This record gives sequence, structure tokens and C-alpha cells, in this order.
Amino acid sequence: MKQNFIFRQTVLTRCVLAACGASAAVLAVQPVFAQTAAPALQRVEITGSNIKRVDAETASPVQIVTREEIERSGKNSVAELLQSLAVDNAGSVPMTFGNGFAKGASGISLRGLGVASTLVLINGRRIAPYGNADDGQKIFADLNVIPTEAVERVEILKDGASAIYGSDAIAGVVNIVLRRDFKGTVAKGSIGTSQAGGGQEGKASITHGFGDLDQDKFNVLLNLEVGKVGDINNRDRSGRGQIGKSDGRAIGYNSSGTIGNFGAGGTGAITGNNAAGSSTVGNVRNPTTLDYFSRGNPAGAGFVRTYPGANCANFSSIPQGGDRGGCLIDSAQQYGQIQPSQETLNFFGRFTKEFNAGLQVYSELNLYSSKSDSSTTPSGISASVGFPGGPVSNAAVALGATHPDNPYNAAARFRYLAADVGQRTSRSNSDFNRFVVGLKGTAASWDFDTAFLYSSSKGKTERGGYLQKDVTFALLNPSAANVAAANAGSAAYRALPVGSVWRVAENAGLNSAALYAALAPTISDTSKTTTTQIDFKASREFGQLAGGAIGLALGAEFRNESNELTPTTGTERGNIIGLGYSSYKSERNVAGVFSEVNLPITKTLEVQGALRVDKYPDLSASTTPKLGAKWTPTSGLVLRSTYAEGFRAPGAAEKGTGISTSFFTTAVDPVRCNLGVTTACSAQSVAGLVAANPNLKPETSKNVTLGVVWEPSNNSNISMDLWQVVRKNEINTEQAAAAIAAGSVSRDPSTSQVAGDPGVITAILERYINSTQTKVVGLDLDARHRIDLSGGNGKLTFGAQWTHLLRYLRTDDGGVTVNYAGTHGNCDVTNCIGTPKDRLNFSVNWEQGSWNVTGIVAYRGKLDNVLFKNDPAGCASSLANGTDSPSGCAVKSFASVDLNLRYKLSPKTQIFGTIRNLLDSVAPFDPTTYGAVGYNPLDYAGAVGRYFSVGVRHQF
Repeated sequence: MKQNFIFRQTVLTRCVLAACGASAAVLAVQPVFAQTAAPALQRVEITGSNIKRVDAETASPVQIVTREEIERSGKNSVAELLQSLAVDNAGSVPMTFGNGFAKGASGISLRGLGVASTLVLINGRRIAPYGNADDGQKIFADLNVIPTEAVERVEILKDGASAIYGSDAIAGVVNIVLRRDFKGTVAKGSIGTSQAGGGQEGKASITHGFGDLDQDKFNVLLNLEVGKVGDINNRDRSGRGQIGKSDGRAIGYNSSGTIGNFGAGGTGAITGNNAAGSSTVGNVRNPTTLDYFSRGNPAGAGFVRTYPGANCANFSSIPQGGDRGGCLIDSAQQYGQIQPSQETLNFFGRFTKEFNAGLQVYSELNLYSSKSDSSTTPSGISASVGFPGGPVSNAAVALGATHPDNPYNAAARFRYLAADVGQRTSRSNSDFNRFVVGLKGTAASWDFDTAFLYSSSKGKTERGGYLQKDVTFALLNPSAANVAAANAGSAAYRALPVGSVWRVAENAGLNSAALYAALAPTISDTSKTTTTQIDFKASREFGQLAGGAIGLALGAEFRNESNELTPTTGTERGNIIGLGYSSYKSERNVAGVFSEVNLPITKTLEVQGALRVDKYPDLSASTTPKLGAKWTPTSGLVLRSTYAEGFRAPGAAEKGTGISTSFFTTAVDPVRCNLGVTTACSAQSVAGLVAANPNLKPETSKNVTLGVVWEPSNNSNISMDLWQVVRKNEINTEQAAAAIAAGSVSRDPSTSQVAGDPGVITAILERYINSTQTKVVGLDLDARHRIDLSGGNGKLTFGAQWTHLLRYLRTDDGGVTVNYAGTHGNCDVTNCIGTPKDRLNFSVNWEQGSWNVTGIVAYRGKLDNVLFKNDPAGCASSLANGTDSPSGCAVKSFASVDLNLRYKLSPKTQIFGTIRNLLDSVAPFDPTTYGAVGYNPLDYAGAVGRYFSVGVRHQF
């Protein structure tokens, strides 16, 4: 029995990544009586409850990831680790979204409900969210600010917790518990590189602590980390199947198809009458027939001059042969990225002073700074955008009649990929801080904790390579109106010689640096969020029931939240081609009071209850209850269940003052389709403009869990939880079809093809509304088993963590319900990454003497390549011959294997190494997602390929 007690104490520090859930937390502190008296166990506070307790297992499922697990995972950061866990599902924000709204940040999404519905805490308190909302809408906490070496453990509460923490905890809570005290000095450093090249990483940290709380009555902990990760370009992975490639002709696509947001035959194809893509040599429209021709085509109809230097062979190395011509390049592969580069600096400090056995003062300081550089394809010159004044169509951009690169003697519409200007680049600088000063202790039998918190996040993004509309139009077609507009809007244009024109393609060498500076100056936006909070909570035991003393907790908090994003220079007047306007501003005061009770009804039955009331301005008070029960019918068996209600108050971008635009709205145009324009009968990508709505109500939820924790032997434990979340009044963008039916669109009449044709939709005007309802049902399984090998050969620990989605049902405001489980939807939440039914982590750890070896398998189940189950539109992508793509209309499952080795050279020095994607597995083809090209962002490891890292840790 004594040996069993020792084993249970060490579970938290011995379990392997993905193997330990709430059951491990229970075993870590659950008292087991031996023949000799054991010391009294300290009462602790567990995420999801404000009541300190000895038995760490509550009715709620909590997964704990320890510092040792983080080290054994071989991941470079806490963000990487959390996003690799099975519990993270659809809607997370990976760091690899270098060109998304929230570039430079990482977010976690529990239950597939999105980053805005998962609350992230540091030491049980909120932090300021990232300055740029995901998709311009979803406010979330950036996981990158977590100082990896300062983390004690991560506690993941996997049911609703608004009754404890307030808004945003609909899907659950991720609480990062940082070290509370430390003595000594530890230095750590590591380097890494990918086998295929790119992505080099380096990281160094030093942790120093002094002072003993028991003897000196104080402790100071200081941690400093620096890191750098290099970029990986799509072109660096040209040998890995379809990864990073938009040219899909080799696998059966034609130039009229699409892979993500790219033409599947490459960029620059002429796709139909009056329809052409942006070409590196330029596609020009015949002013009479409206047919497009490549400038490099010597047989262009009606050409009065030809351009031998614009021969496509001078600009492209990929096979040609588009359906109607055009100079094709694979712009995604040539210019796109798998991941951006990033440099980080992270500091964490904590000071603790203990005055007596019942009073402690503490303060914490987090400082984080990052710089992330990303790049993407050069700008086209005809992309439509939106701004507060309405949508702006740039479809009419043309070469003037006198332009020397125009093959016609009349103004001719022009489609050009501005490769001579260069790639569009973004440098995102982010600075985060968090300061806490608090007082905790015991008074009159109450354990109390009160603190003041201030946290802020500031960001600045500088962009290059983005074209100014007024200057672009004037330099291509210097009409009186265009020149006047450019003179009025650009001092750099006014400084150019009168009559300046932008020479294109083969003649780009004739342009001056000043001309390019006027065309694409550096533009920027800034963001700032702050959270200021005062809180107080207290708990105690009183009375006596059959199972023990009653636990009670009371508390209150008041906080001020502010969020502001300034628009990128020029977007406030719709003047940046290919970049829409996004801006919001909001400030609010929030007050909340809460209570919690724990009732040990009998020795085997415990009931828990919590109630919280939050008041947001312009909203009715939100009252959220939670009930839970835990029954232990026999030793080693626990049955548990919870019911929780939750809410999410509208975010700054949704309810504040602001508007945003995107370029990923897809819609069918029923007006043109009914007139016989066949291309309008299939979904096309158009600009979307979304406005905040001051009349929004909070999202609400109901969360139910039912689980069992079973310990069949001293060396094994299993936990299984069935869960359901129903979220109502969801805040979504108004459906494109509804906006089109209401006529909330802008069109380009010059693209008319038949009588009565109003022209293509250039932008859709939408707003945020409370509309849909989502019901997610799933199953979590955590299992662990240890084998003590004979002959002194150490021990093996096996672990498995599996999350299975049974249903992901979404009901729109018209009453239509669709199921997204196992499909490529829901794009509103997942960024078209998809909603896998199954995510599994399996691990094996061998520990013997100075050696520690861990193998980890991460598995994602297959995705049906449809937007929802039984979608009448059929497969979301098809080949030129009409067959489904990928084969069977399914994105294949993917698994990667990581291997981590650690060896102690001495009691104070350890060396370690990791091989990520040990088998060099290649990510399967995915033509539908827009978060990556040719593969799913969930399969990032399969895009990068085999990756090596080595490091050393030394304790002084």
C-alpha cells in the first residue's frame, strides 16, 4: 500500500503527453492510507472551482499537462503543444496563418466552437486579448505570450465555466499555471532545422530564483526567454506532392478549377469571355469583342503592336496550355509561405513575501515582444475592396490608349500580377504586458485572495507591396480624371515627372524607384487592447454533512476592457487594392459576483453548485448557474456529471464602432444565373463588407457532461466523458444569400454578358446578427497504463487521448440544420480547415536511469470534402472530367510520429533531442482550405517534413 501511495504522488510528473487527464490529477493528490501516518495534504484550488480542496477531482473533467510533458513533447512553445492535443478542434488559430487577420498570434479552440468561446487564463486571471481579431471578428488570447520555461502546468477545463469565470468560457477554460517560487539557476538552449530546408529555430532561456519562503519568508523568480523561428516557403517543398502548389493540372484540374483561392491551372489564365486572371505579362481585353488576350500573344486579335519581350517563356517555367491562353505561373508555390518567421522575447518575474502563516503579498510581471514577417503573392490590380463608404470595384482598371505597353490604340482593360513591384509583405510587431499585485491569506477561517491586474497588448503591422488605387489607375491610364485623383491623394505621385507611366512586365526595368514608392508605399495599422481588473474571492469550510464539511466560496470582480484597431493607411477611403478596411473601437466596464458551494452529502456522493451574475453595458444581466455531482460507489471508480449554462458577450468588432471587409465570401448569383450566365450558378469568391451591430445579444449555451473515472489497477487508469454543448444566439455574419436577395450588393455593369445582365457582384454588404444555433456532441477518452520492466530495465508508460465528435449540428435562422462533423465545414468557425470527427494522441515513454525516450503519434481522422453532410451541391472540388477531388471526395486521414530523447550527463546537466515527423509523412491533398495551399493546416507537420532539434539544460 505504501508503494501505491508513492506511485500516485508521482503520476503528474511521470505521465506522458496526452496520457493524463483528470484522473491523473486525482491520483496525484488523492490520499491513500498506509500503515504509517501520512502528513496532512495541502488543500489546493483546481481550475473550474474557487473552493480549495484536498481531493483534486471535481465533477468537471480537467486535463492537466505538466512541465515535464511539455519538455517531452519536443514542441517549441506552449502554443504548439496545445494545438497538437486532441482536445483542440476546429477553429483554432495557428501561427502559420501568416497572412490572416490575426497574423503573428496563436489561439486554441475547445469543442470546435472557435477561439472566442475558449477562455484563456494565466494563474486563474484573464489577460488582454490579441489586438487583431481573427477573421476581423473573434477576440481571443494569444498563446504565444506564455513563457514556456516558467510554466508549472496547464489545466484544461473541458466543460462550460461561465458560472465561475464569466463570459467567453462556453467551450471551456485553459489555465496556464506559472511557477510560484523557485530557487537556483537553470539555463537552457536549443536549435533546430528541417530536413528539407527552412524553418531554422533557436531558443535560449535562463531561470533564476532566490529566497526560501519557509526560512527567508520571501522568494524572487526571474525568467528570460529569447527565440527565433525562420520562415518556410512553399517553393522549398516542391518535391512534396501538391503541398504549396496551386497548379493542379498534373492531377487532373484545368485552369477553370480552383485550389483554395487559386486557379487550379495556375495564375494568369484567361478563363472565358470577358474573364481573365492576373498575369505576370498582362492580359488585355479587346475593346470591341471584350475577349482577353495575353500581351505576349503575337496573334492577339486586333493588336496594333506586339511585344516579343512579353513571351511567356521569359516569365514562367511551368507548362502552359490554359483553356483560352494566358501566361500561367504557379504564384502560390513561387511566392507563398508555409510559415512566417518570428522573433520573440519573453520575461516573467514573480515576487512573493510571506508576513506570517496567514498572509502573503505577491506580484507578477509578464513582458512579451514579438516580430513576425510574412509574405504572399504580388498584388493584382483589379481586386475589389470595401470601406465604410461602400464597396469599391477596381474591375475597370485599364491601360490608357497612349500607354506604350498597350497593344491597342484605345483604352483596354488590364489584368496584371505586379511581380515587378514585389511580394506583398507584412511585419507584425506585438508587445504584451501583464502586471498583478495581490494579497492572499487566511482570516477568520476564510482563505482569501484579492488582486489588481493590468494587462495590455499593443500591435503594429507594416505592409509593403500593396498598390494604391489612385496612383495605379493614373500610371496605367493617365486620363484627366485619374491624374486629378492621384494628385489629390498622393504627394509621392505629385513629385513624379508629369506624364509618368508604369511600364509593365518586360519593360518594368524602365521604372524608377520613386515610381514604385508612389505605387506601393509602406502602410500600417495599430491595435491596442487593455484589461484592468480588481477581484476578490474567499472560501472556507463550515458545518458538517455525512461526507464532511461544506465548502463555500464567494467573490466579486470589476474590470474595464478596451479594444481599438485603427484602419490600415489608405483603406479608410478604399484606396488599397486587394486590402479591405478593418477597424473597431470599444470600451466597457464589466461587474460580476459569484458564489459556489460544495456539499459532501455522503462519504461517496458530492454535489457542487455555482452561480454568477455579470453585468455588461447595454445588456441585461447574465445569470449563469452550474451544477455537478460526483459519486464514488467503490474504491477506484468515480462517476461524474455536470450541467452548466454559459454566455459570450459580443466582442468589440461585433458590437462596437467599426466595420471590416474580407475576400473569402463565396456566393452564387441567382440573378445572373437565371439569365443564363452559367458561371454565376456556382459559388464565386467576392469581397464581403461586414458592419458591427449595436443591437446584438450575448451568445448563450448549455453544457452537459457525463463521465466515469476507473482505476482497474495501481498501474492503470481510464477516464471517459460524454459531452454536449448547445450554443444559441450565435453571432455570425449575415448569410450572403440573404444579403444578395435583399439587394445589398454592388455590381460591375461593364461585365454584362447577356441582355439584362447587371454584371458580376463585386462586393456583398452584410452585418453581424444573432442567428444560428450549434449543437456539438462528443466523447473524450483518456487512458494510461504503466509496465515495470523486469531486470532493472526501467518502465514503460502508455497513454492515449481521443476526442470523437458524434455530431456538430448547426441550425440557421431559417430552421435548416446541417451536420459538420467529419466535413470541411463550418467555414465561419474553422477558416475552412474543417471539423474532423477524430483526433487522437498516442504515446509511449520509456524511462530507465539517465535515459528518457518518448514517442508520440498525433492522428487526424479523414474529412469528407463537402461543406456539410449530404450537401446537395456535392463535392466541394472536382477535376476537369467532373470526378470528385480528392478521390472519393475525402481528404485522407493524417498521422505524424515524434520522437524525443533525453539523457542526463550528470545530476545537473541534461541533453535532449527531438525528431518531429519521424517518418517524414506527407500531408494529404486538400483543395478546399484557404489557410494553406494544397494541404490542410491541421497537417502542418506533413507540409514541413522531418524536423530535427537538439538542446542542453544545465542547473547551476
